[in-house]
Amino acid sequence: MTKLKKVQTQDAPQAIGPYSQAVQVGSLLFTSGQIPLTPDGKLVEGDVRAQTRQVLANLEAVLKAAGATLNDVIKTTVFIKDMNEFAQVNEVYGEIFGEHKPARSCVEVARLPKDVRVEIECIARIPD
Repeated sequence: MTKLKKVQTQDAPQAIGPYSQAVQVGSLLFTSGQIPLTPDGKLVEGDVRAQTRQVLANLEAVLKAAGATLNDVIKTTVFIKDMNEFAQVNEVYGEIFGEHKPARSCVEVARLPKDVRVEIECIARIPD
């Protein structure tokens, strides 16, 4: 049986509950949802674009700690508080991912931790 490996970095906010920033199993990495907290735990105020940038910076830091990059992301799940803000989230998402286009789901939710506007999780491969 393949061993599960916890991934932890100080370059992303620490878990605010009983979970890991990410878990690696074999060559796959499963991240926990990232919200717009800075690595020192401060909430990013501002519009959904600013929050999305911080969320993706956090994901990038977790991926880096596992030896991966945004180009290794296979799938993301985006949770947004208001589907009317999808275009703004999508704009930042497209800027950050560039030509790499992982599979994605996006759902509107009633509420997110700390009442943020966006949360994103991903599945990535760890390069050999």
